[in-house]
Amino acid sequence: MLEEQFDAPRQFCMATHSMIIRSSSSSSPSSAFADSSPLRETLLPLFSIRSLTFQRKSCFSRLRLRFFAEKHSQLDSSNGCATNFASLQECRLSPLVSNHNLLALNVKLVLCCFVKFSKFVRLLSLAGEQVTEEHVTKGESTLSITVVGASGDLAKKKIFPALFALYYEGCLPQDFSVFGYARTKLTHDELREMISGTLTCRIDQRENCVDKMDQFLKRCFYHSGQYNSEEDFAELNTKLKEKEAGKLSNRLYYLSIPPNIFVDVVRCASLRASSVSGWTRIIVEKPFGRDSESSGELTRCLKQYLTEEQIFRIDHYLGKELVENLSVLRFSNLVFEPLWSRNYIRNVQLIFSEDFGTEGRGGYFDQYGIIRDIMQNHLLQILALFAMETPVSLDAEDIRSEKVKVLRSMKPLLLENVIVGQYKEHSKGGKAYPGYTDDPTVPNHSLTPTFAAAAMFINNARWDGVPFLMKAGKALHTRGAEIRVQFRHVPGNLYKKNFATDLDKTTNELVIRVQPDEGIYLRINNKVPGLGMRLDRSDLNLLYRSRYPREIPDAYERLLLDAIEGERRLFIRSDELDAAWDLFTPALKELEQKKIIPELYPYGSRGPVGAHYLASKYNVRWGDLEDA
Repeated sequence: MLEEQFDAPRQFCMATHSMIIRSSSSSSPSSAFADSSPLRETLLPLFSIRSLTFQRKSCFSRLRLRFFAEKHSQLDSSNGCATNFASLQECRLSPLVSNHNLLALNVKLVLCCFVKFSKFVRLLSLAGEQVTEEHVTKGESTLSITVVGASGDLAKKKIFPALFALYYEGCLPQDFSVFGYARTKLTHDELREMISGTLTCRIDQRENCVDKMDQFLKRCFYHSGQYNSEEDFAELNTKLKEKEAGKLSNRLYYLSIPPNIFVDVVRCASLRASSVSGWTRIIVEKPFGRDSESSGELTRCLKQYLTEEQIFRIDHYLGKELVENLSVLRFSNLVFEPLWSRNYIRNVQLIFSEDFGTEGRGGYFDQYGIIRDIMQNHLLQILALFAMETPVSLDAEDIRSEKVKVLRSMKPLLLENVIVGQYKEHSKGGKAYPGYTDDPTVPNHSLTPTFAAAAMFINNARWDGVPFLMKAGKALHTRGAEIRVQFRHVPGNLYKKNFATDLDKTTNELVIRVQPDEGIYLRINNKVPGLGMRLDRSDLNLLYRSRYPREIPDAYERLLLDAIEGERRLFIRSDELDAAWDLFTPALKELEQKKIIPELYPYGSRGPVGAHYLASKYNVRWGDLEDA
């Protein structure tokens, strides 16, 4: 069946090209469709294929391809590639099977028609799907969201609540359904009961909250199956079709599962449960491999079944409000853009800290460590957004291309510029906190780092010589994520004597606090009111909860909405992923081959002392120390 569908356009193109030439001398405009004409004999069998059989009086028989122009002028085909149906009018195929004259078609037109027609065949391959003329002309469509790994913590705590928030805000299409898929045996009602406790409404929008929850839960369904079973996904496909009711179907899969089963799920979903009339997109959670080799192999395997346009590699930190605001802050404010270079910036610090340990996730965490879990993705993505050149536009490809340029300009991380640590048990306030290796899921002699600090450099004209310092750790004294930009000292500062010998106290600093208590503040030097000349460091503070009382959407809400709308700006492209792994893989391999022992630090402390020596090596003081 599929071979017939994809062979039909090929026959159509070849036949039309040859028949035009043969018929060019015909005296009758409609002689090309005479009963015995070669063109009729070649074209009519193409429309006898079961998937392309239409009623004579239907507008489908005339193939007027302009019916998607209004609401779906830019749709994605089921393989993820853009299909602009409005532009098909340029081919002027209307009407194809009629008595109109086809003799004006030329070779260039035939090539255009072949490309468009080959994609259109997939749309029209739904005789058995009950796609009616009324559905198409009205542009009716439905969205099916399948959360694979629906019984896991990520799905329960983040994905389902984010989907409900989008529904509550009216951001989901009118006709949608949510399916959970996992190996756990559950009924529809058991799934609804499981996720209902995690759904919340906006603080400032409590009205009709319970009613909204009930309406959302009625759209949630469950299907149990194996992740590597095509038969189980075929059954899922049947259930999805029941909900789609023959409408134009768009399908989004969220893989909330371990990476070792990504490919199995993608294979089964692509072959057995992919949309044949709309688009199919798949969101893939990190980690994307352990190094360059495994990441590259994962990408190659995924692309056996998907196009790059169908793969949405999610890094939820890119959906954070302050991270998305980073480019606005820089490119929309003249006060910052001229300063954004080595001429004025002394160093940049990217700091991530958690005040809890692995908490039972040690078995998973031990396979990756803090560098792979946080630095190679979250912090490096923020670095690329921070340091990139001005993109040509806000188009996703323009932004991602600039990020790739930054990553390719960076020196691979050297072992001498890395400090690793691991938290140990500690008692504080009469309470005992366990060490990393006390976790029963972690090997007793594990060398996996729970803390890392690194210094990286960008080899381009804008950032040459500026150290980009990263620091990430678990079981530290506080929870937070921030970007700190420390500017250079004022040349010939008239007031340096007021700061004694500590010139760092005179440094202007821009701090972008990603979480918690989102905010932006600029540290300046200021005169303390009163007689005499006493200087003080003050903050020009934009605290989001004060300026914007509305609750900030969760990162997963923004990223899910972007995936539904086909916006790829905040998702990671394959070449971007390759460039990121190239920076960290050499140091990671060296750490493991040499079995570097991490420096121990007490649970709830500021981390290993080695991090301060690394910063001082580049004449830098960690900015978060002054906020303690």
